[in-house]
Amino acid sequence: MLVLVAPGQGAQTPGFLTPWLDLPGASDRVAAWSDAIGLDLAHYGTKADADEIRDTAVAQPLLVAAGLLSASALAASPDVVAGHSVGEITAAALAGVLDEETALRFVRTRGLAMADAAAVTETGMAALLGGDPEVTVPHLEKLGLTPANVNGGGQIVAAGTAAQIAALTRDKPEGVRRVVPLTVAGAFHTHHMAPAVDRLREAAAALTVSEPTVTYVSNADGKPVATGAEVISRLVGQVANPVRWDLCMETFKELGVTTLIEACPGGTLTGLAKRALPGVQTLALKTPDDLDAARALLAEHADA
Repeated sequence: MLVLVAPGQGAQTPGFLTPWLDLPGASDRVAAWSDAIGLDLAHYGTKADADEIRDTAVAQPLLVAAGLLSASALAASPDVVAGHSVGEITAAALAGVLDEETALRFVRTRGLAMADAAAVTETGMAALLGGDPEVTVPHLEKLGLTPANVNGGGQIVAAGTAAQIAALTRDKPEGVRRVVPLTVAGAFHTHHMAPAVDRLREAAAALTVSEPTVTYVSNADGKPVATGAEVISRLVGQVANPVRWDLCMETFKELGVTTLIEACPGGTLTGLAKRALPGVQTLALKTPDDLDAARALLAEHADA
């Protein structure tokens, strides 16, 4: 069983889209998407620096565009799809719930709404390396922080105000080796994003939605979602609620997933899978050079 997953914000790096635009038709598709959403995706994916693509309103559509380009180039037929944070919009398109242009329009609205919400208060996120979740989570709550991403393998990402993140670096939970600030521009998946939920709910009401054609696993609770309407409802509420990627991986186990491929810019989710899903073959699409290895893996999957 094959699962195709899409990474979330923070996975982008300067120039990461450059090699993908050399694929046949890719530049034209990106140009059409750029026109549709009023954002020059090719510029930001090839020439912009780290600070420019850290902007939430830029990073989110850029990640979805890259995910869709790489998945299209792979031409896989996954049994399951899932995404981490904004990667869920990529997954919704891969599942046929949204067409590509609609997904890009929706993520553009999401990025702008979350950027506006993040501008209200100086907030951020930080990854905690090591530690026991049963010890870490109460410690975060004591500091007023939210365990915004529970990623499995003991990895938790905390979110809150800049002052709360600073306090965390001085007062780490027992067992946590390091606190690493992330290159994101706000406390995503917390109550700080509540203003964005209202804007997304309004935008969602105008969407044309189809039923998923493959199993779509939601990171709200790791459960498969049966209808397109429920997928969209979860995409709306997700921005102000924690990501439970640990529960997604538990569901992958229960479904019998044997192969996991991560869309561009891959690496983060395959790293988590290697620790949490022993025996599952994994591959990250970082550049088109990874496509041959991915196709070979798909061939093995098909033969099995």
